[in-house]
Amino acid sequence: MQHFPLARAAELLDLILHGRSPADQLMQMYFRKNRNMGVHDRGFVAETVYGCLRRKRLLEHFINQAAPAALDIVATYLAAIQGWSARALEQAGYHADVRGLVARIRETDITALSAAVRADLPDWLYERLEAQLGETETLALAAALNQPAPVDLRVNTLKAKREDVVALLAEEGYPATPTPLSPAGLRRNKRSPLFKTRAFSEGLVEVQDEGSQLLALLVEPRRGEMVVDFCAGAGGKTLHLGALMDNSGTLYAFDVSARRLDQIKPRLRRAGLDTVRSVVIEHERDRRVLRLRGKIDRVLVDAPCTGIGTVRRNPDIKWRTHDLAQNAELQGRILNAAAELLKPGGRLVYATCSPLREENEAVVEPFLAAHPEFHVVPVAEILTRKGIALKPPPTEAALRLYTHRHGTDSFFAQVLEKEK
Repeated sequence: MQHFPLARAAELLDLILHGRSPADQLMQMYFRKNRNMGVHDRGFVAETVYGCLRRKRLLEHFINQAAPAALDIVATYLAAIQGWSARALEQAGYHADVRGLVARIRETDITALSAAVRADLPDWLYERLEAQLGETETLALAAALNQPAPVDLRVNTLKAKREDVVALLAEEGYPATPTPLSPAGLRRNKRSPLFKTRAFSEGLVEVQDEGSQLLALLVEPRRGEMVVDFCAGAGGKTLHLGALMDNSGTLYAFDVSARRLDQIKPRLRRAGLDTVRSVVIEHERDRRVLRLRGKIDRVLVDAPCTGIGTVRRNPDIKWRTHDLAQNAELQGRILNAAAELLKPGGRLVYATCSPLREENEAVVEPFLAAHPEFHVVPVAEILTRKGIALKPPPTEAALRLYTHRHGTDSFFAQVLEKEK
């Protein structure tokens, strides 16, 4: 008989690997369906499944089978990464040549494996990153992406100062430290139920990666302006833009998903923002978009992408099928439509949570070639004004955040301005 949480972990891993929804959504659904699981078992299952997703390439090498079963991947993870012995696996109900598996793990020289296996990346992704960064940097980035992410918070400056929120969280038993880059950021390296804190319930903080916080700072919205968050999603960056605008002007949150935009409503109430208009659009050239042409001061386009830069939080992304050409075509359409909204002198920030050139420069460069009325604003100028010191300093006009260098999710951002 299999150990209860071991079987559950395999069941959930199989569901994620063969499902189409993100891992976190499938995990929430699974735990709701299996309410009889205790807190300890849930923790074991969640940690084990995420660990298997992070190290899947290496684990499959140890198993040495085509399309190994989820139970084999789980058992191999417990042996290779968590150090379980053959006896412990057998006692947990795993008997598929367990001693041979443990022997293969012990005898494998990890340093002799291919770079893609050591990086726990599929070949297509490793090859693209290696072409951009070289082997050493790619392995360093992959190692950082394969670590669990810290919990980053953004202080709502409409309601509180960062030092006051630090004190309040400490009082409640959740100490946090200022992030090194974002002036409104806080970080906790331990996951905990922050949603139950006063700081969260009173709208003093929102969960948001530090790298994501820098995107709104690049927009530099001003009081009283008309601003668009073109791909708003659940509204994390919309909330930040609204706070930077001091709850003034008009801020549009566009997205094609009503489900995602619905999530912004309670967040707006908690944050004390009443200048946001959330608008569900059918596509980038929806009439509700077109009626704003030439009227907008600033636009943020956090374009839909592979999401490779968020692998720390979403390790299943690595193993999903991505059509980069299709992504780039959509990204280009969105960029062109968003640019039409701007007044003369307006600013557009194009960003992705991807380090891949195909989703970044390969989208922006053709746009600039076709639109001589736009020029690039070096991000270093903006970061300097904000007192943000990247290490190493940017050597090019775009912002590139890499997890192994900056401790954030990996982001790309280019700042464009329309001639007056």
